[in-house]
Parts: sequence; C-alpha cells; structure tokens
Amino acid sequence: MGSTPDFGRRGLIKRSAALGLVAVPSISTLTACASGGDDDGNKVDKGEKSAKNPLAVNESAGLDVVIFDGGFGQKYAKDAEAEYAKAFPKTKGKIKHSATQKIQTVLQPRFNGGTPPDLIDNSGAEQMDFGTLVAKNQLTDLTPLLDAPSVDDPNKKVRDTLRPGVVEMGQFDGKPVWILYYAYTVYGVWYSKTNVQKLDAEYPETWDDMLKLCEKAKKKGIAGWTYPGKYPYYLPFSLYPFIAKIGGPETLIAIDNLEPNAWKHPAVKAAFEAYYELYKKGYILKGSAGLTHIESQTAWNQGKALFIPNGSWVENEAKKTTPDDFQMSVGAPSSLDSGDKMPFGTIWASGGEPFIVPKSAKNPEGGMELLRIMLGEKSTKNFVKQVSSLTSLNGGTDGLSLPPGLASAQAALEKAGKNVVNPRLQDWYVALQKQQIGVGALGEMMAGRMTPAEAIKKIQKFADDTAKDDAVKKYKHA
Repeated sequence: MGSTPDFGRRGLIKRSAALGLVAVPSISTLTACASGGDDDGNKVDKGEKSAKNPLAVNESAGLDVVIFDGGFGQKYAKDAEAEYAKAFPKTKGKIKHSATQKIQTVLQPRFNGGTPPDLIDNSGAEQMDFGTLVAKNQLTDLTPLLDAPSVDDPNKKVRDTLRPGVVEMGQFDGKPVWILYYAYTVYGVWYSKTNVQKLDAEYPETWDDMLKLCEKAKKKGIAGWTYPGKYPYYLPFSLYPFIAKIGGPETLIAIDNLEPNAWKHPAVKAAFEAYYELYKKGYILKGSAGLTHIESQTAWNQGKALFIPNGSWVENEAKKTTPDDFQMSVGAPSSLDSGDKMPFGTIWASGGEPFIVPKSAKNPEGGMELLRIMLGEKSTKNFVKQVSSLTSLNGGTDGLSLPPGLASAQAALEKAGKNVVNPRLQDWYVALQKQQIGVGALGEMMAGRMTPAEAIKKIQKFADDTAKDDAVKKYKHA
C-alpha cells in the first residue's frame, strides 16, 4: 500500500468506482485464548422450556441488569424489565436494575470475583474490552437467543428479524455470537439544517464546498466544526467513512486487519490532511480540544459551530439543549474530489449499544430473555420514541412520527443503499481505538500539536505494536 501514488484533492488519478458493502468478518485467531470458565454451581436452575418460555427461563429467579447511563438513558431498559416481570410474575421485586457510566470500574471486580450481572450494556468511555472478554471465555454464546422464536412472530427466529450485519458484528471466533448490538447507529457529520440555511447554504457535498461554507461561517463569527477534544475517538465517526469514500472500503478492512502500512495508504493521508486543514484555517471552535462530548454538543446546539462528528444517539443525548427549530440532521462525508472510489452518500452505520451476558452470570437465560423482549416490536417502538434511535430490529418504526435527527438518519441509510461501511477497530481493539489512535494521535493533530504525517506515523506504530503483541487476540475480516 505504501507504494500507491499519493492522492491530492485536485490531482487524484481517476479510479474505477467500487461499492462499499457492510463488512461481514470471519475471524482469524492469531493468539491463543486465555482460559476463563465459570462456576455452574452459582447458576439458578433452568425452568421448563415451552412455547411461551423458549429459553427455559427460571420463572421465579431474580435478574441482575446493569445499563450504561449515557445518551440513551435507562428508562427503555426499565420498561423492558417491566415486560419481563409481566411475563414471569414471580420475578416481580427480584429484578435488580443499576446504571453507571463507569462500566469497567464497577464491573471488573465482579467479573474477577465470579459474580457478574446477568445482562450488561457494555458501552461508554469505560467500556470493557470485548476482545479480552472473548479471549478469556467470559461471555455466554447468544446463539440460543438468536435461534429462539421472536416475541412477535413464533414462526420467525430472532436472528431473522435483525438488520443485516448485526449478528456478524457479535462474532469473534466463527459461529458463536458473543455480543448483541441493540441500537442501530448512523455515524457522520451532524448539523442543524436551520443554521446552515441561515448562511444561505446547504450541506456541502464536496470538500471544497465544505471549506467555503466554513469560511463563510467564520466571517459571521461561527466556527465550522467542533468535537469532543477530551474524547477525540469521536472524530473517526466521520473520518473513517471519509477514508473509505476516498480509497474504497478495502482501506478500512486493511486497518481493521492490522495490516502493515495500512495507515500509510494515500486515502488516509488525504483524509487527515483535509481535517487538518480545518484546524489550519481556523475553522475549529476555539477550546474544542478541552471539551467533553456534552460540552461540544451544547456549543453546537447554541450555534457556535455548524458541524460535529457524532452518532445518532446525539439527538436524545443533546435534547435538553437543542432548540425547537434546530432541525438536527446527519450528513455523509463530503466528496474529496471526483476521484473518490465511493459515491457521495457513503456512510458508516452499524449496530450500537452492545449487550453481553457473562458466562458466570447466575441467570444467563433470564439475561437472554430480556434481550428477546427488547427486540420485540413493543420495546423497539418504545426505544425509538424515547431516545430517537433505531434498534437492530429490522423495522419497528411503522406508524411512528420520527424526530428530525432520526428521520434524517433513516433517509441517509436509504440514500447510502449498499454504500455502508462498518469499521470494526472500535469493537476488536478498544484501547487501540480510543486511547492510542483517538487520544494519542487524532486529538493531538486536531489541536495542532501534531501534523498529519506525524499522526499517521504514530498511529501506524500503535497498530504495529498491537499486531505484534501476543497478549492481544487478533481478528480479521473475511
């Protein structure tokens, strides 16, 4: 890849177009699994399997649920727990619900002690590393859930009701499915249609137009972009699909596979230089490097900046500060130029809000049953109405009036068609993605403390070190 000619925004060699499909990985294990195991003596007895109880849930056993208290809140989970109690009346008063933003801090001691909850929403800045959990055999295979009949149609398996790619996202080692991604997230460049229209403009479909609009905004005292500098791993939400658009989906696959020199691909260089141009031209909101995700979203809601890289959870997370006439919307990455390998509209969309059932859980059947209830149409519509996000259930929005951001996300998916990319780095190598690439390089570059060339060199070393680390289990796309 390092020998490929450099891309220039106006001097790219014309290349043939290629469709970017949702990547479906089959995993190649390069390192040995650590042993985990569980103590079956701690588990509750299974119940009697029936048409109404296909997972053989113990109908009187307690249930322990821990939810990440982030952009989606926790009410949707509590509502599903109430449905669980209706289905199994003897569990009323025995469902323990707790929520935290410090998932790893709170739950790692419980894993170590062999007393993890029955169901966990493993998300947020302190998300536990999935690769490590899988490698140490600490998760329950969710295949029984996926093969169980759906809540709404007993003739359909749960797996057959899910959006494309959701099942595969939960796979790390062949057929077992370790994670169920409940939400379905559309990532990209989020903006206010109202604020863009105030500048007599539309969402810029080319990078030249993006820079022109940012310059126009700057003259009005408005920044072009902001981002959560304290959590700069938000930047890839728009940067990664931008890379894929320029160089094709194979560029992200190579990055996910930790291939040598993957980060030195000319598409990466072009994308990094384009984003760095935002900093060099003064189009980034001053102080963004020190902002949290909430602070950057609030500044964006206040009209201090036009664009922010984010996921579709932002509509719910930012609703307290979002003006009524904001008209929140998501844009796909702008085209670098006519040489891009993928068309405008290419976007990153994938399962989000990952749920796991620990292998040492006392009531794993109960944890899976709660997920089965959550994937029913009633819980799905409740989730959509509450948090302005799609779920992994394929559908579930019929008859609902969607808020602007969610309607925009659904329209973006329709426009993208097959041009949807799904980078897996944030699932397979959490520390590499968040702390090293995000905080250690992208955050430094966007704050002007590192050039694109320096950032790429540093990231490539981080990726190479991860590839060489025998303690880190490796995964590959097919």
